[in-house]
Amino acid sequence: MLVNDRGDAVPAWLLGMVLCLMTAGAWAHGVSESDKGFLQGATGVHFLPYLYLGAKHMVTGYDHLLFLCGVIFFLYRIKEIGLYVTLFALGHSTTLLLGVLNGWHINAYLVDAIIGLSIVYRAFDNLGGFGTVFGFQPNKKAAVLIFGFFHGLGLATKLQDFALSPDGLVPNMIAFNIGVELGQLLALGMILVLMRYWRTTASFARHALTSNFALMSAGFVLAGLQFTGYISQ
Repeated sequence: MLVNDRGDAVPAWLLGMVLCLMTAGAWAHGVSESDKGFLQGATGVHFLPYLYLGAKHMVTGYDHLLFLCGVIFFLYRIKEIGLYVTLFALGHSTTLLLGVLNGWHINAYLVDAIIGLSIVYRAFDNLGGFGTVFGFQPNKKAAVLIFGFFHGLGLATKLQDFALSPDGLVPNMIAFNIGVELGQLLALGMILVLMRYWRTTASFARHALTSNFALMSAGFVLAGLQFTGYISQ
């Protein structure tokens, strides 16, 4: 957690706004030119490179990190955190593998817009919006699983743009998926360390709600970028 010149923890909403700016400058599931060149030219089994690319995607995936931040924001027990993260990983892994191996062709802009809205949904839920506005509470676990499907599908649609070689595709996708889950554990660990520290300060009580408004704003920014891309394509 960042600390200002008075020794107080910098409000998490500030970090959320930084993430919002980051999402504004990056399309979801972006792939660097060097990684793109490798994906398009690789043939045969490349277990370790695909493992690395999967982990890199998760650690640098702003959409995934924002969603995970929202999911664990008010979770304190490790067992509960593990359950929600497992549900997300199950959904993400399923559509990532099935989407690539079965050649599901779905518009990437629309899928990524839904991913942006998943961040909005999670933050809105953290704010108690469903009970206050609509008078009911959707199943939190089911929502994480369902949105996990969309997060995995978003990456699957992006990978299909690179005309991956069928030679070694199955083991390569398994390696990539394992890398994604390893990257998720690494990113989650860093988030949990920051969250655990922040929760011990008075800043958490003051800025928890504001931080979720910032998360919601970041989700709207990401979704808006994708809808704009869909309209202008």
